[in-house]
Amino acid sequence: MTRKIGSKHEAQHRGTKERQEIRRTNIAREAVKMAEARAKYRNQVKGRPQLEAAAA
Repeated sequence: MTRKIGSKHEAQHRGTKERQEIRRTNIAREAVKMAEARAKYRNQVKGRPQLEAAAA
């Protein structure tokens, strides 16, 4: 849950630039996560278990 300042949430006190920066960093962080997941399952057949033993 977000922290409160008086009766308002902290996010309501943020400026436009700060909110845009937070949004950009969140999008970038999510893109990194998706790229790692894609790399991990890149050559996998859908619905089959991962074959780590065969690759080693």
